[in-house]
Amino acid sequence: MFNLWWGVLFVIVIFALFLICYRTFGKMGLYAWIGFATVVANLQVMKTIELSIGSAAIIMTLGNTVFATISMSTDMLNEKHGAKAAKKGIWFGFFTLISSTIIMQMVLAFEPQATDFSQEALEVIFGLMPRLVLASLAAYIVSNFLDVKIFSFLRKKFNKDNQFWIRANLSTGVSQLIDSLIFCSIAFLGLFTFVEWLQIVFTTYIFKFLISVVSTPAMYWARSFKVKED
Repeated sequence: MFNLWWGVLFVIVIFALFLICYRTFGKMGLYAWIGFATVVANLQVMKTIELSIGSAAIIMTLGNTVFATISMSTDMLNEKHGAKAAKKGIWFGFFTLISSTIIMQMVLAFEPQATDFSQEALEVIFGLMPRLVLASLAAYIVSNFLDVKIFSFLRKKFNKDNQFWIRANLSTGVSQLIDSLIFCSIAFLGLFTFVEWLQIVFTTYIFKFLISVVSTPAMYWARSFKVKED
């Protein structure tokens, strides 16, 4: 039960930090958040937890909330600054993830000093990173460009201010389904039993979609901000 309530607080804190970043730094804050979120989410996703809801216990990975804020960021860029800005944000996140992976793999290659205590811990965390990064990059590129395309299409069909929630949630709902299938297939297939893998795919998608729905008030609030363009 602790994980459930701690998770609620976790989501609130992440949304609050996202809003503060956008309100303080404007358009550039969304780019910075995307870069930050792509790296942090790929570190968090290595931790699996058991979430108890009533008598049910489900297995899920962390990182879902932070991953969801990437779609929130690209949707906000698309809504207020256009599809071109959203695509730029996606490529910025792609660059930060590739760069951090290259740097940390080079760090691991250094021979540690005799009394060093961090090498083993770093190897545990970043040793799995190449596979996770491959999974994340494939899912990230496909799902986020799909999200931008769907959002832009829906913007033509549902172009009223009070229909923003339709544009954001439908585009995210479809794109995150694709994201979950691609990521979990590359990252976890073969590491867990098939039943556990299906559960991770299901809970990953459902949680991301629920986060998208829950984030709607925060997105409307962020949409109302008067922020810097550059």
